[in-house]
Amino acid sequence: MQIATLPEKKSIDDEMLIALNGLRANFKSGAIRSYDSRRNSLLKLKALLLKYEEELYDALYADLRKSKEEAWVTELGFVLSEINHTLANLKKWMRPKRVSTNLMNLPSSSHIYKEPLGVVLIIGPWNYPFQLLFGPLVGALAAGNAIVLKPSEHAPATTAVMKKLIADGFSKNEILYIEGDGSVVIPSMMNNFRFDHVFFTGGTAVGKAIYKMAAAQLVPVTLELGGKSPCVVEADANIEVAARRIGLTTYSNAGQMCIAPDYILVHHSVKNRLVESLQKVITDFFTEDPAVSYNYGRIINEKQFQRISSYLKQGRVIFGGKTNAADLYIEPTLMDEVSLDAPIMQEEIFGPVLPIISFNTMDEAIEIISRNPNPLSFYVYTSSKEKEEKWIHALPFGGGAVNNSSWHFTNPALPFGGRGTSGMGACHGKHSFDCFTHEKAVLKTPTWFDPAMKYPPFKGKLSLFRKLIR
Repeated sequence: MQIATLPEKKSIDDEMLIALNGLRANFKSGAIRSYDSRRNSLLKLKALLLKYEEELYDALYADLRKSKEEAWVTELGFVLSEINHTLANLKKWMRPKRVSTNLMNLPSSSHIYKEPLGVVLIIGPWNYPFQLLFGPLVGALAAGNAIVLKPSEHAPATTAVMKKLIADGFSKNEILYIEGDGSVVIPSMMNNFRFDHVFFTGGTAVGKAIYKMAAAQLVPVTLELGGKSPCVVEADANIEVAARRIGLTTYSNAGQMCIAPDYILVHHSVKNRLVESLQKVITDFFTEDPAVSYNYGRIINEKQFQRISSYLKQGRVIFGGKTNAADLYIEPTLMDEVSLDAPIMQEEIFGPVLPIISFNTMDEAIEIISRNPNPLSFYVYTSSKEKEEKWIHALPFGGGAVNNSSWHFTNPALPFGGRGTSGMGACHGKHSFDCFTHEKAVLKTPTWFDPAMKYPPFKGKLSLFRKLIR
């Protein structure tokens, strides 16, 4: 969601408030808490995804010019995989867990029960409008919650199909689908109804506004934000492989991916080889004219087109650089000679423009990365185990990969999330289930053993207490 601020508007219409209270009532009834109910909801969602598959392809093409293949890998197939993984593990995740009990509480037993949070709000962005809304939805359904879905208004075709999909299978007391201008709708809901969790994916500025509104009511949040994700290419890297893997995700969705490499730091000794390899990769992937390539997307709207295009003047274009405002087209581009103080190196690019900066020492590269701390993702290409470990431990970042870019996102066993300005909390697989679940601690104590030493008077028992509690 690319809006600068969320004004704190207090008004909320009666119809929306009735709908939100309907979600609360349905949750309190217990109708959606059982394993069978959760499983059936996930199976229903899976069937609906496949039912509306072709319509979703058409919508994603209309909004972002995504091919069916790219839409499957990064949107529909991703969510389907998340559903399958969750269905295979849900019963185990829901099961109460017995944990150890300390000496002081023996012969009690200790347990952790998994409890749904209640009514949760999921706010999706426009760059992956299906996956980044329905991915968290899978976790929220699995955890047994009632859900409000707020899609991005900037991907209207996909938003319309998702609305049909939800209405086809779920009542408004299970999933409430809310459209409209996020700067109006979200504050209206959050300031007049207390959610039990808010899950937001989008920009840092809006994330801060969401966090502020949630904090006013002590509502927990998960913020999946962005930032400048660096990609380091060491002198000993396999340059041809690095170029293919960097190029694949940098220009996927026309670069509109929060975990795409935002800029490259390449060792000076291999910079020219990397540039040559990236040029070849771009041509191999998208032909000599990406404007007519089946595999290359478009920028979401005029506002984003103008923002990204402005970066082309902030350095030397060494490959690509062509634009067409009428078609919202920006060619896959490589840039050199960019100033570290220019906006292109201070803001998240979120487009198909890749600055390439050389370095001589690790310390030099770390100093550049530290100008934008806590990136959402970090990538390093090297043949040295020692170097990869040094890089992993040298920098704070949300997640990342060695000799790969962005694909850590596709493994449901790995938590996905940022830290600091790139976000808080995590999702995917069990981490999504945990995100929307409260772990309720329960101590169970028998009555057959009730030693007097636990009760007053306590005088003279200090030595015994010191043995028991230490």
